[in-house]
Amino acid sequence: MLLLLTQERHQLILQRLNEKEIVKLQELVELTNSSESTIRRDLVVLEEQNYIKRVHGGASLLKGTNQEQGFVEKSSKNLQEKKQIAEYAANLVEDGECIYLDAGTSVFQMIPFLASKEIVVVTNGLTHIDALLERGIKTYLLGGLIKSKTSALIGRGAIESMDKYRFDKCFMGVNGIHLQYGYTTPDPEEAAIKSRAIQLSREAYILADKTKIGDVTFAKVCDLQDATMITTEADCEILTPYQVKTTIKVVTT
Repeated sequence: MLLLLTQERHQLILQRLNEKEIVKLQELVELTNSSESTIRRDLVVLEEQNYIKRVHGGASLLKGTNQEQGFVEKSSKNLQEKKQIAEYAANLVEDGECIYLDAGTSVFQMIPFLASKEIVVVTNGLTHIDALLERGIKTYLLGGLIKSKTSALIGRGAIESMDKYRFDKCFMGVNGIHLQYGYTTPDPEEAAIKSRAIQLSREAYILADKTKIGDVTFAKVCDLQDATMITTEADCEILTPYQVKTTIKVVTT
């Protein structure tokens, strides 16, 4: 088989990803009759061009920037990783602090690990209320419009309600983490809430498993350096460029 030109390899890679969504590195090596190092370089280029994102052992297509699942759908994805990230994040909270918990599913998993702490919580997540109250955690709920898909309080009322508070720490979920575009989420109104909470906090943390790394969604929350990322183990070649731009806490699984 003749060696393929770079453009031809890229076309084959994208064609296979359109067929399968996630493709292993070795499969692309065999498909293109190329070396592993060549395919790794191809994937870096395609990721920089915003066609794909690299994942452990291969690549996947980028999703539409405005796609969003509901709270129940997101809750069941990568649940074990979310719990491990949440436990690590909860251990950062100290007695006497006021913290903000946003409506994300990874953030929701923090609540059981906060039960023994003397803290005050402010949240825009309707899904969080019962779990917080069951554990006797003093809780303030923001006002605003209820977004049915995620049960998050958003809009002008939520922003005005939040502006009454200041936080020691805030904990956020996001849908995408990208070297160029920072932290993103599909809904501009939810992005505005997350962004404002970060501005009002002494320390800000993003909770996201490794599947979010390389993704981009519609609305920007903040730049990478504006928050510390808490995530799960990923390939060094994927994480290293992010570590140049922000602090990353890697939770071992």
